[in-house]
Amino acid sequence: MASTTFDIGGDLTVRRIGFGAMRLAPEPASARRAAIAVARRAVELGVTLIDTAHMYGWGANEELLAEALYPYPDDLHIATKVGISLVDGEWRVDGRPSVLRDGVDQALRRLRVDRIGLLQLHRIDPDTPLADQLGALGELRAEGKIGHIGLSEVTVAELERARSIVEIASVQNRYNLLDREHDPVLAACDAAGIAFLPWRPVAAGSAGSRAEAAAVADELGATPTQVALAWLLARSPVVLPIPSTTGVGHLEENLAAADLELTSDQLDRLDPLPGRD
Repeated sequence: MASTTFDIGGDLTVRRIGFGAMRLAPEPASARRAAIAVARRAVELGVTLIDTAHMYGWGANEELLAEALYPYPDDLHIATKVGISLVDGEWRVDGRPSVLRDGVDQALRRLRVDRIGLLQLHRIDPDTPLADQLGALGELRAEGKIGHIGLSEVTVAELERARSIVEIASVQNRYNLLDREHDPVLAACDAAGIAFLPWRPVAAGSAGSRAEAAAVADELGATPTQVALAWLLARSPVVLPIPSTTGVGHLEENLAAADLELTSDQLDRLDPLPGRD
């Protein structure tokens, strides 16, 4: 059976199914109460990695998590992202060192912590030298404000360039059973022992794809969503899915996928799904 934990950067131990907080809404009041309940239930069920970002509500998501969970359990790690700014009502990639430094300082304040265990660059800024962007994060790490540095939505070439500048502990790209555009990036992460956090880890597909996943789910007494998450866990030991939800029921369904073991026959049937329809 696959390992249930992974050490990000070699020393940040997390359970392999985390929680993506992106969809938790801070308002209206009823949505906020529900969001707080979901975040707390996730921790009760053993989640030790929660993913958020400045872009998620422009800081409101981080503040919501702090309201729900602070003081944090010793084994809980909240990863956040910087590098996207809101300008005149529109978001833009902004990796200038001063912006990244301020983003980290603001995230520390909102999360009520002195150190962020995993800080990810939300997007590489094409208008700022990569060495400047990662150099700023490396300095913040040296200062003790962040523990590990990650990237989001990168290619294999970008990952290689980044690793020549600073140690990279994680990559967060879109990836799921039916969307495998970033298979080469996952392979690179697997080879290097870099955590791979697929965002949108569950996605709808064509009728044929849904039918095959549903058939496997019926065989296991599970749901297609659980099959999709279990497939990710079986794909590589570095994969750490971070499914997002606004409901406790869906949260419990997602986390139960950690106990689902797919047979080699079922994996063989699921692996070719994207190209079959």
